[in-house]
Amino acid sequence: MSATSLAWVVLVLSGVLEAVWASALGRSEGFTRPGPTVLFGVALIASMGGLAYAMRTLPTGTSYAVWVGIGAALTVTYAMLTGTEPASLVKILLILGIVGCVIGLKLTH
Repeated sequence: MSATSLAWVVLVLSGVLEAVWASALGRSEGFTRPGPTVLFGVALIASMGGLAYAMRTLPTGTSYAVWVGIGAALTVTYAMLTGTEPASLVKILLILGIVGCVIGLKLTH
């Protein structure tokens, strides 16, 4: 696997971990619940580490936009699936727009 391909894989996994830490942060109730608080910390460090690794090879702007896009799309999707946030057709279409933009950034790199 090339360095660029590996960077993209790490970046995508880091975006997934962004959704994990964001969701755990919401469930930590201001860091008063130990389980979600620990999950937040571990996922945050791993996510940031992966982003930093990917940025050694990939452009900063593209890396950050893809990382945030994946994290945001998955965080909202998880919230809708678990019922903590209402789902709507418009929201789903907007999330698909984010995913499309992330794919577009990958294709143009």
